[in-house]
Amino acid sequence: MSARRVILHVGTPKTGTSYVQDVLYNNRIKLRTEGIAYPAERFDGHFLAALDLMRLPWGGLEQEAVGAWDALAAEAKRWPGTTIISHEILATASRAQVKRALETLGHPGTEVHVVLSVRDLVRQIPAEWQENIKHRRTLSYRAFLDQLQDPARSGNIATWFWGVQEIPDILDRWASTLSPEQVHLVTVPPSGAPKTLLWERFATAFGLTGMDLDLHVERVNASLGVPETALLRRINQAANAEVEPVHYRTLVRELLAHQTLSLRSGSPRLALPEPVWEWARDLSQSWVGEIQKRGYHVIGDLDDLLPSGEPPAFSDPDDPRERQVNRAAVEAIKALLLENVRMREVEDDLHRRLAETEQALERAYLRPTYRLREKTVRKLEDSGAGRKAMQAYRFVRGRNSESA
Repeated sequence: MSARRVILHVGTPKTGTSYVQDVLYNNRIKLRTEGIAYPAERFDGHFLAALDLMRLPWGGLEQEAVGAWDALAAEAKRWPGTTIISHEILATASRAQVKRALETLGHPGTEVHVVLSVRDLVRQIPAEWQENIKHRRTLSYRAFLDQLQDPARSGNIATWFWGVQEIPDILDRWASTLSPEQVHLVTVPPSGAPKTLLWERFATAFGLTGMDLDLHVERVNASLGVPETALLRRINQAANAEVEPVHYRTLVRELLAHQTLSLRSGSPRLALPEPVWEWARDLSQSWVGEIQKRGYHVIGDLDDLLPSGEPPAFSDPDDPRERQVNRAAVEAIKALLLENVRMREVEDDLHRRLAETEQALERAYLRPTYRLREKTVRKLEDSGAGRKAMQAYRFVRGRNSESA
């Protein structure tokens, strides 16, 4: 095998990708000592590169992304060992975009491997709807499910979902020019599996097995229960027009969804109604059969893509139990109150510091030496020679301001 490799992890979303990317980013310095590069100056560097590759609009972030893919590819070209690139939105890249990606990464002497992390549809579908709600959408669960099952797959929701979730099609686009040995499928373990198992599978795919890495991350994209998701959707319906995206991310998605509502226990979990569950199971079975024929390297078990047992009890997020939603709402109000108290304390502290600074300046101004220096500077600034003298003085003092 070539000494120089690029491992390109292209998705899919909701398969532990945020966790994996944070681990790689946090350990990037240590990884380099092992001959492995995760080239990123900022934690979302690979996301920006993916936006650039696919020319995707993303709330203005695409302007920051210009040139990011070529810069990332250039870093991979310079690195003599293994380079890991990871972002889940790459799953939806078109054939032309895939061709460009592989051409810019697969220069002579480099072997490119594609990693696709996959999870069963029975869990992916509810998770994707909930992620839509976390990103300000207000579409009902029933309408979301209807769009996904529509054979025409029309509309932005269905187009995006199948673009990043239809496993055989993603592999058609990303793996058509690679040998099966260069394509690796990481399956997400079923619910109840050991917490470290998914990372162990990724470590195998990336060649990190046995390395002593820090696996703790701060960023957690936790899931919500049915009443919590229903509450979040109602907040979107009521406040989207008044809340700017930057404030929504901080107050709603992070504070309410991730830091508050996701911590509530005992709520019914999002699931699929039985007819949709059966449809997703049958589709997953067809995918597993297709993958088996192709002979890709599977890390995990393809049975992980099939739901086990019977459909779970279904709690409809479009018609939740109002008592449960009310309890979640009280928790949300409490979180917002505490955040408001914290911000008021910060504001009071800033006002206090400002007042102290103003008093200190006023005392300094009243000193005779200060007034004398101010008068001297004004006189000097009135003449050309004086201005030159002041410039020389500021240069010597290493100051850039106009004050003496």
